[in-house]
Amino acid sequence: MEYKENPIICNCMQVSLSDIDNALHQHEKFSSVEEEFKRVQEATHCSTGCGGCHDKVMDIISQMMNGMLH
Repeated sequence: MEYKENPIICNCMQVSLSDIDNALHQHEKFSSVEEEFKRVQEATHCSTGCGGCHDKVMDIISQMMNGMLH
């Protein structure tokens, strides 16, 4: 999905909102937010530097899984 604004969510690894979206949607079914976070983290390496974006990434994944963020 393309976003009008595509902010960097993880500054350490330069992971953008669309990078998270693309990594999240590599799977057909979603499991828990925690499991999806692990998958997104493996694909993008987000939240592996300072860890400061962890809660923000979790919130974004949760919103995407619930259809609240398009």
